[in-house]
Amino acid sequence: MADDSTQLEADAPLERELIPAAVRRERIERLVDERGFVRVSELRTTFGISGVTVRADLDALEAAGTVMRVHGGAMPAQRGRGAGAGREQSFEESLEASVIPKQQIGALAAALVQSGQSIILDVGTTTLAVARALAVRTDLTDVVIITNGLSIALELEPTIPRFTVIVTGGSLRPLQHSLVEPLAATILGSVHADLAFIGCNGVDATHGVTNINLPEAGVKTLMLAAARRAIVVADGSKLGQAHLGTVGPLAAFDTLVTDAAAPAAQLDLLREAGLTVIRPE
Repeated sequence: MADDSTQLEADAPLERELIPAAVRRERIERLVDERGFVRVSELRTTFGISGVTVRADLDALEAAGTVMRVHGGAMPAQRGRGAGAGREQSFEESLEASVIPKQQIGALAAALVQSGQSIILDVGTTTLAVARALAVRTDLTDVVIITNGLSIALELEPTIPRFTVIVTGGSLRPLQHSLVEPLAATILGSVHADLAFIGCNGVDATHGVTNINLPEAGVKTLMLAAARRAIVVADGSKLGQAHLGTVGPLAAFDTLVTDAAAPAAQLDLLREAGLTVIRPE
């Protein structure tokens, strides 16, 4: 007997199944271009087709060079080509990059948290690594975590009630699954956390901490103001980089947590500018 998911897929509306594959794939390509990232589950619902059909469509579009398959869905192919200093990576694209450095950073950052503290966790895959490292610290209790990252909130859900997880609210940015203004300031303006772990696209001795996306840079600045101590988490590839949106000067941050491969010359410049650096031994 077919399981429930198989039966649901078999029962998809026939009129949607009758859309010619070429037309459906053209529409899928348009959705991916418009949104920057589309999930397999969203395409199943939108077109009333099975997950197998969605994946076949995405495989065909990837073979044609118009989309790139990533975990859980697809993004425009051009987002996956080259480093592109001015290009914002999607959450899923970043998740597949620099896995070990992010794990190193996550473990070191989580070690700074004590039971009973309140912390702010910024959106991003590096801060997701911090969240995962916090979740496995069974010695921690009564920790309040405030985040604007939906992926981070879901990652921390199993820690409830040991942790209290608060989501800021705001307008959703699908590319990062992040919540930004309006409304993000409503929560962040009314709290004063012990620690804020803030991600970024650049940490530079002259230009400070910066981010590619302006709405997210604005929320990071709010987080900076809402915490007693601010910690920037960034892998070595982001050191010496400067981008469009300013989060704050180096003087506004207490500590940088980075990975073992971070370039020594950049670390020396950041230390000279007054930033405490924590990295693996």
